[in-house]
Amino acid sequence: MNNYFELKISINPEIEEIVSDIFFSNFDCEGVVLAEEAYKDLEMTSTTRGTLKAFLTSFPQNLNEILQTERDLLKSRGFSDEELGSWELTLDEKENQDWSKKWKEKWTVTHVTNRIAVVPSWLEYSPREDEIIITLDPGCAFGTGTHQTTQLCMKAIEKYMPQGAKMADIGTGSGILTILAQKFGASSVYGCDNDETVIDVCIENAKINNVEAEFELKTADKLTEKYDFVCANILHNVLAEIMGDLKNLLTPEGRLVLSGILDEKKPVVLEAIEKHQLKIVDTLHQDQWIGFVVEKK
Repeated sequence: MNNYFELKISINPEIEEIVSDIFFSNFDCEGVVLAEEAYKDLEMTSTTRGTLKAFLTSFPQNLNEILQTERDLLKSRGFSDEELGSWELTLDEKENQDWSKKWKEKWTVTHVTNRIAVVPSWLEYSPREDEIIITLDPGCAFGTGTHQTTQLCMKAIEKYMPQGAKMADIGTGSGILTILAQKFGASSVYGCDNDETVIDVCIENAKINNVEAEFELKTADKLTEKYDFVCANILHNVLAEIMGDLKNLLTPEGRLVLSGILDEKKPVVLEAIEKHQLKIVDTLHQDQWIGFVVEKK
C-alpha cells in the first residue's frame, strides 16, 4: 500500500469547515479531523482544537501557493488575519496503516435538535421515535451538520418551513439542507453552488438518503423560479452582496434563512436586510454565530 501524507494546519476553529473544503477542492484529500480531544476522569486533558489535520493520498503540489491564493480570497471577502488564524503547517509522510479509516474514528452521531440527527454513513444507528436521520460522509463538502452555521439553518427548517414548501438552498455545499427539507415535508428541493466539485457529492448524498433533489452549478442571480423557503449559508459579505437576488427568489409569503454570520459581522448583514426592505422574523444564536429568518415587508 502506498504511503500517505498527514498535513496539520493551524487555523481559527470557527472556519474549520471552510478550510476543510479548500483541501477537498484542491488536493487529493480523503478525509479530515477537525478536532481531537482526550479525557481522563471526565475532564479534558488535551485538545487539537485550532489544528486541522488532513489526510492526503499524494504529495500536494503547489501547496503554499494554493493556500495563499485561498487565504487572499477569504481576506477579500472580509476575513481578518485574526479570524483566519496563522495557517502555519507541517506535512509528514506516513506509512499506510489503513489511514483511510483513521480519520473516521473521531466522528460520531451529531444531534442537532431532539428531532434531527446526522449520522456518518459507516455507523449503525437506531433512531429515536420521530427522529429524522440524515446519513452523510462528514468532510465531503461544506455542510457536514457539525458546524454551527449549518445547524442554525437546520433548526430554522424545523421551526419555520411549512409542509409542502418549495425549497431552495443557495450555496448548498454537501446538500444537507435540501435533504433535511424534504424529510421535513418540502414538496420539492433545489440546491445550487458555484463550486462544481460539490455537485456530484450532493447527488450522491441525496441518493444515500433516498431524497429526490435537483442540484446545479449556478448562482442566485441566474435563478428565475420562486420559492416558499430559501436557505443561504454563506459568508456575511457575500450575503450582503446578493441580498437582492435572494429576495427575488421568494414568493410573496416566502421566508429566507441567512447564516454564516459571525456575531461581530452582523451589522453588514443587517444593513443589507434593511436596504432591501426585508423584515426579521427571528434571530438565531449558536456560540459566536448568528442567523436570521427574514421575509418581505
